[in-house]
Amino acid sequence: MLSPGGVIIGKPSGSTLAAWLSGLDNDRLERVLAARPDAVRPPEPRSFGELADRLQRPGSVAPALAGLALPQAQVAEALAALGPVSRAALAELLDATGAERARGLDAALTSLSDRALIWPDRAGLLRMATPLRQAWERPLGLDAPLARLLADTTSDELRRVLAALGVPSPGTAKKQRLTALLAHHGDPERVAAAVAAAPEAARELLLRQARHPAERLVDPEATAGSGARWALERGLLVRAPHGYGPARMPAEVALALRGADWRAPFAPTPPAVRTVAVTEAEVDREAAASAMAFAADAASVLAVCSAAPPTLLKSGGVGARELSRVGRAALCDVVVVRLALETAYAAGLLAWDDGQVAPTDDYDAWAEREPAERLAPLLLAWRTLPLTPSEARGEDGKALPALAMAPPCGGCVGARDGLLTVAGRLPAGQGAANTAELGSSVVWFRPLAHQLAQDTTPFATVIREAELLGVIARGALSRIGAAEGEALAAACRRLLPPATRTAHFGADLTAVVTGTPTARLAALLDGVADREAGGTATVWRFGSGTIRRALDAGRTADAIAADLAAVAVGALPQPLSYLIKDTARGHGRVRVASAACVIHGDDPALIAELAAHRALAALGLRPLAPTVLVGRVPPAKTLAALRAAGYAPVAESADGTVRVERDRPRRATGSGARSRGGGARSARASVPVDMGAVAARLRSSSSHAPDPDPAAGTDTEDVVARHARSLSAADIRQLAHAIDENGSVTIHYTAASGSRTVRTLSELALDPPFLEAWCHLRDAERVFTLSRINEVMPT
Repeated sequence: MLSPGGVIIGKPSGSTLAAWLSGLDNDRLERVLAARPDAVRPPEPRSFGELADRLQRPGSVAPALAGLALPQAQVAEALAALGPVSRAALAELLDATGAERARGLDAALTSLSDRALIWPDRAGLLRMATPLRQAWERPLGLDAPLARLLADTTSDELRRVLAALGVPSPGTAKKQRLTALLAHHGDPERVAAAVAAAPEAARELLLRQARHPAERLVDPEATAGSGARWALERGLLVRAPHGYGPARMPAEVALALRGADWRAPFAPTPPAVRTVAVTEAEVDREAAASAMAFAADAASVLAVCSAAPPTLLKSGGVGARELSRVGRAALCDVVVVRLALETAYAAGLLAWDDGQVAPTDDYDAWAEREPAERLAPLLLAWRTLPLTPSEARGEDGKALPALAMAPPCGGCVGARDGLLTVAGRLPAGQGAANTAELGSSVVWFRPLAHQLAQDTTPFATVIREAELLGVIARGALSRIGAAEGEALAAACRRLLPPATRTAHFGADLTAVVTGTPTARLAALLDGVADREAGGTATVWRFGSGTIRRALDAGRTADAIAADLAAVAVGALPQPLSYLIKDTARGHGRVRVASAACVIHGDDPALIAELAAHRALAALGLRPLAPTVLVGRVPPAKTLAALRAAGYAPVAESADGTVRVERDRPRRATGSGARSRGGGARSARASVPVDMGAVAARLRSSSSHAPDPDPAAGTDTEDVVARHARSLSAADIRQLAHAIDENGSVTIHYTAASGSRTVRTLSELALDPPFLEAWCHLRDAERVFTLSRINEVMPT
């Protein structure tokens, strides 16, 4: 079948897809199979029914739809709205009767037929795959055709509709009456004439529904006088069988009411992109700089993840706080951190591990490779990622974590594919004058691509990612952007220089590495200096603290100097050599040892005897001086062990005085008989009481509790009483005792918002006018204002 433009769109050998496929020659069939890689080739030449069945299955059109350009999608939507239609009627609807637009229509039809999405039947009508027709709920804002809406209508109902329209019934059969009604509604002039004679309410309702299809009609039964009943009686609106649901306007009626000059949208040519002249060398130079910077940043990000793996949120993913921490440590933007994490995870270099994101075993080999070999797997992962890595906010404006394992987004892959397609179609030696215009072209090449809510211009985030990776440079597609598969690794090797193995050391105590440092060089400088800048050149700065950090890790000053001299371009600057020696000279002069207790005495012989005593070996005693031992066992157990061995030690308090040990008599903490419901009487209850004397004492006493006497209490009580003025003397004493004895209390507290709460506190530390403590309710350290404490109770 030849179109007016001379394009072969198929042979009208049958009404079904299988019949059309069987009429294609081998070359044409190969084109269909190549355009639909999801279709399994038939096992024998005549098994077109099986092939057609596979192409018609639900979900089979999704891969084909992803590659459709805007004119192809517009043609498919028009076919979905009209149903089987001739090419001439389709061209009329799309205003594709001119030569240039007709060629665009033929190209779209050819592309759709190559994907086995449409085919011509024996009558020359264009038909489409059922899953593709179901992709639109209301194509072009139109409802279903009249024939489909009236499929369950009875012959008698059709007779009444024809009578209301003034159309004579051609017979008594349903098919005859339906054909007559279809002929009437298929003629735009007859529909327009019927609506022109309608009551004003009905005419306004029909015109509004035809021009504003997004507005849903309400139930005609609930809108008396709306004109809906008049339209229902004449088939201009149709209700579902049994009268349920809203009224629906047939597609033929809506098209007729939109007017003879209405046309469906059709854009056969892509929008123009303003270009400027760029040379291949300029593109290579900028792409190499960007790609080299990203390779170095990605290595830094993964190195940070190796040293301190990011912690995952409870809901999954790496949150904003961890992303910022990694970015600060790696000296790169959060956008780069997101891009590096997502691509590295997809490339198998990172994995979830017990609530954290840690490098895998493949990371070590990757870190030792050249920059080009590091970049290639990350670029491959970026192209196929089912998400946009640097998407930071969702449609609701909320922050999105990285590595959140979001559902796959085929539109995100389409966005990158569309961008590469647009950039690849620019003329040779030309680049986009404004990369934002590339995004507008992506909308044309991939209309189904996913656009992010955070983008102020179309696909701004995807364009930014491509520039960071060196895929797009100076508005043009770079070598690594144009390469695919194995050619990508070769393009990266050609574009990126090898890793740098030497550093330039300056007298200002800095080390500069141009390009990407090797893993060994980066690890060496990270161990003895702090990174100050990254990108195409990385800068480290030395200081006494960084040299001390290397010495603390077990390295010696001579080893540090020798390792730095081995990677230096020229001799090490004198200030750096002096810094290493001066720091090493004072390193280790003071030592800090861990000890659970200290034993000291006046007799060196006795101290030496304790250190050598076999029965005391479990105490881990170690001499620090002739009269001093440190042990790894707490003081109480050490005292018991020494006494069991026949010695007579005494305990010391924190200020060095001898602590007197007294056994306190045990007392019950409960309230005696009252806690048991009064089953026993206390001894005090048996003593007679002079109730008159008690009443006299109560009358003579003040109604207010006396202020605490600071002189009678401890210093802590004095401080608490000065700030916690709402507490009674007993509460002040209780709180001060808990602070001094490292105890715990329960308080009634009034927050700054005015809400009252009860908190159990421990690990109390007084910092007037505040009280620092561990809050058991919040399971965290909190600060309380003393003046807001209303009551103190024992825990």
